[in-house]
Amino acid sequence: MLFFTNFRQDWLGNIRGDVLAGIVVALALIPEAIGFSIIAGVDPAVGLWASVAIAIVISFTGGRPGMISAATASVAVLVIPLVREHGVEYLFAATILMGVFQIIAGLLRLNLAMQFVSRSVITGFVNALAILIFMAQLPQLMDVTWHTYAMVLGGLAIIYLFPRITTAVPSPLVSIIVLSALSIGFGLPVHTVADMGELPSGLPSFGLPNVPLTWETLQIIAPTAGAMAAVGLLESLLTAQIVDDMTDTDSYKRYECRGQGIANIVAALFGGMGGCAMIGQSVINVTSGGRGRLSSFIAGFFLFILLAVLGPYVGQVPMPSLVAVMIMVSIGTFSWNSIPNLRRHPWQSSVVMVTTVVVVVATHDLSLGVGAGVLLSGIFFAHKVQRLFRVEREVSADGQTATYRVSGEIFFASVHRFVEQMQTDKEAAPKVMIDMTHAHLWDISSVDALDKIVGKLAKGGADVKVIGYNEASADIVDKFALHDKTGFELGTVPH
Repeated sequence: MLFFTNFRQDWLGNIRGDVLAGIVVALALIPEAIGFSIIAGVDPAVGLWASVAIAIVISFTGGRPGMISAATASVAVLVIPLVREHGVEYLFAATILMGVFQIIAGLLRLNLAMQFVSRSVITGFVNALAILIFMAQLPQLMDVTWHTYAMVLGGLAIIYLFPRITTAVPSPLVSIIVLSALSIGFGLPVHTVADMGELPSGLPSFGLPNVPLTWETLQIIAPTAGAMAAVGLLESLLTAQIVDDMTDTDSYKRYECRGQGIANIVAALFGGMGGCAMIGQSVINVTSGGRGRLSSFIAGFFLFILLAVLGPYVGQVPMPSLVAVMIMVSIGTFSWNSIPNLRRHPWQSSVVMVTTVVVVVATHDLSLGVGAGVLLSGIFFAHKVQRLFRVEREVSADGQTATYRVSGEIFFASVHRFVEQMQTDKEAAPKVMIDMTHAHLWDISSVDALDKIVGKLAKGGADVKVIGYNEASADIVDKFALHDKTGFELGTVPH
């Protein structure tokens, strides 16, 4: 828990900015949460109360101040079969188990797996989500009157031009207020928040899911809970990295894993669905001036006030005002530099970025896109490293000793080149010295390749000696090699 860590900075260091940004985020969360509830096949109240609970709880338990978490589409799409076949109570049970899995992930420090996600994958993830955010607004722009287009354009004009007058109030908030006043005052024929779905009446109830506590229940919910936990953490950790870059600050990813788990458990106990960090709302928060935990808390708390007290008024907020905000988010989220960088960056990085974008947009599945990007990154990296490997052969003046100087990383991807370049079809020498001073053995594949080379040379009658192992290579050879190791030497060899 980081509640007391940097308390003044996280909670009191940016009160005005955090409060105003939180209000903007709360308004933007309503149609999103309703839409995600519809995707999951549950009542809008399930997504709305989940957003309230997650946003409030994560402000205390999370590891990335200023990041917004709530009900999300990436989690909603995973629960469709569970809800359809077993009902909403099983969704609540799966969400609790999802939270438990995420807490365990934090304790096991699985957040460190993010180190294997390259910058190209992160850029692809950002661009894909920007495209998906924009595509999600298209239904609101189809089969509508000209008033909708005029309000969206007017909203974008306010968002981008109002900061030239003053930045004291976030321009998205000004846009929502102005467009709402025009829509209500003139009775314009545009869609409103109420058209998205019925807003909840009354307060949420607290309690355990009404499911039997049996092994059969666990078997039903565990696969869905595992998928929800993995996708939720993946999106949260990637979003945390993006907010880190936007604010030029650091975050505690391990605490974020546990915090997400706690927030999801609380959400389920209040009748909510699972969720995670939201890049769109996080971008809204940061660009509106939100930086601390207070902004996340205000987003959840103000959303609660809107639903519990101001429901009828919130229902009159015109959708074009929120569409304008989300289009702004889409434009601001997309990494426009990545387009000219397609030609400037190495082609491998560009392929990884484009692949991530295409897979995420085509499947609407974040995990598949990021997985494809990480896999390609690994393949390209292994190929690059194995090409840096080389062997140089030098024969003594008397022709009695052949020295092979090995340089580079020897692992499963480079062992073929290692064996190939150590072929002994050249003129044999009675003595062979394999100098490993500038090489590193990484795995048992490399040790097995060295075994084969030494065995083949010895079978040909040569007196083979391997020298110059570094300590790590010597250790793996000592444990797993089959060739005679009595004569090997550690350390640098004089040439």
